[in-house]
Amino acid sequence: MLRAHTHRSLQSRLQYGRLALLVLGLASALLCLAAAPGFAAGQSTPKPQDGAGSARQRLLVFSKTAGFRHQSIPDGIKAIREILGARYEIDASEDAAVFSAENLRRYRAVVFLSTTGDILNDEQQRAFEAFIRAGGGYAGVHAAADTEHTWPWYGDLVGAYFKTHPEIQPATIKVEDRTHRSTRMLPAEWRRTDEWYVYNRNPRDRVKVLASLDDSTIKGATMNGDHPIAWYHEFQGGRSWYTGGGHTSESFSEELFRKHLEGGILWAAGAAEEAPGVPNDASNGPAAKDEAPPRATPVPESAG
Repeated sequence: MLRAHTHRSLQSRLQYGRLALLVLGLASALLCLAAAPGFAAGQSTPKPQDGAGSARQRLLVFSKTAGFRHQSIPDGIKAIREILGARYEIDASEDAAVFSAENLRRYRAVVFLSTTGDILNDEQQRAFEAFIRAGGGYAGVHAAADTEHTWPWYGDLVGAYFKTHPEIQPATIKVEDRTHRSTRMLPAEWRRTDEWYVYNRNPRDRVKVLASLDDSTIKGATMNGDHPIAWYHEFQGGRSWYTGGGHTSESFSEELFRKHLEGGILWAAGAAEEAPGVPNDASNGPAAKDEAPPRATPVPESAG
């Protein structure tokens, strides 16, 4: 009798042990499931929007200067953040080390904001050329045309180099293309004050001119009656947009100039025609969302 009772007791303990292990296994599985993304409150796992992933796309604003430095650069950076910050992550840098093949892959477009002089070494130049040929975008503002005068590829990208300019003064801009997203909000004749560049060549035969200056309204700045001041073109697989405006700080608080700038950068970035604030840019998808490269110490302003 004692042996039979002991046998039944042992069987009971084994059954309870198996039951306890089963309960523990079920509890562990439920905890893992509850911790999975989207389990709580019946939510499903979020899907990427339009194949673009969850990270927003990026723009690089580059403002390194090796010659004259414009006081309006901080105003330009601030304006670009204000008008496009809802749509893109915006990195501003003056460190030429950001021009590496690996880093440039993070960006939809690079804005040269009143850069001047020779600012990239040979390796950095090659990385930027590859970025454009891979479908990247370039937007040049004002003194971007006074940059890298000894790099012919860049001269073709921007369209023309700065040659000279008269004093700051009001002028009339004739808007030639009122369908492009950077000029369609502008009046046919746009009167504004800025520093007006004369270029080393007329770019009309190699770009699509958006607007030109009426030389009869300017003192000391003439290009023989045909004076392009804003233009764009497809270039070696990428996109290039340029505006000659933006010398003055006041430019970046003008509503129409801000819209002109916004439209140009969006075109350079290959942005879809969507309402502002909707990150639905075409084709390549976003770059990785990691920390922006360190900003270099600004170059002191020089006379010029």
